Amino acid sequence: MIIGEHRRQVVENIRKNVQARHFNAKAEVDDPVLTHEQRIKLVNDFWAQSEKFSHKFTNLMTRAFFGTGTLILTANQKIGSAKKVKKVPNAVVTSNHFNQFDSLPIKRLAMKAHKRLYFVIEDTNLMLPSWIGFLMHNVDSIPITQSVRYLGREFPKHIANVFSKKNRWILIYPEQEMWFNYRKPRPLQKGAYYYAAKMNVPIISCFVELQDKNGLEPGHPDFHTTRKILHILPTIYPNERLSVDENARRMRDIDYQQKKQAYEKAYGKKLNYNFSYDDIAGYIPQEPK
Repeated sequence: MIIGEHRRQVVENIRKNVQARHFNAKAEVDDPVLTHEQRIKLVNDFWAQSEKFSHKFTNLMTRAFFGTGTLILTANQKIGSAKKVKKVPNAVVTSNHFNQFDSLPIKRLAMKAHKRLYFVIEDTNLMLPSWIGFLMHNVDSIPITQSVRYLGREFPKHIANVFSKKNRWILIYPEQEMWFNYRKPRPLQKGAYYYAAKMNVPIISCFVELQDKNGLEPGHPDFHTTRKILHILPTIYPNERLSVDENARRMRDIDYQQKKQAYEKAYGKKLNYNFSYDDIAGYIPQEPK
């Protein structure tokens, strides 16, 4: 499923970002532009709403709907065995970020492992229109915003609250920005690993392989349909002898190497950051005129 217009422009933005070596830069177009004060208010309003009974009821119903939708939408996807991670009670899950619904394979994995999955989302996702915005508000989201106070004080409290109960996972995308259908793992930001180390929980390391299929995406003739294969990589545990910062760096480095190896095994070639349109799964480049 492809959501959003201007996919060719997004692909060109990815190409420019790769050439500039800006691997965590934004590639999407038409995202909301907010001031710092507007972002803080948006997140504060979200947390205030989450305390209301009406939100808790809506969350319960929406999670049930989302779980059913996940089973339907991932029916043709390949999900690795949950045996590797079923006994991990609490964890931060990391994966590559390539689509608005790339959380679905992770959600399916969590369901197979009988875990409740939370999603760290960018604050502007709370402003997405129609049913997508509704999901962002009501399916166990944890919004993040670029505020030193929020990241240092409020956000860790929300993470700790999730992990105060067992059998809960939190999905964080350490590549930061979504790059539509980009196959390659990108350099990872430190935040996911810092919070995992601070909470003393492991990293469930994942990588999603994207295979092209023959059909065309409905409404998007520039793209073939794709099949997703979720690879579950070795779980990365914090080292009790290291500090939080040391553990964060160590787990990030291990996770990147695991994702790199998974990419090379899946696609049968060495990882490099020279851009090719083949890096965009399903993409049909325009013929030169």
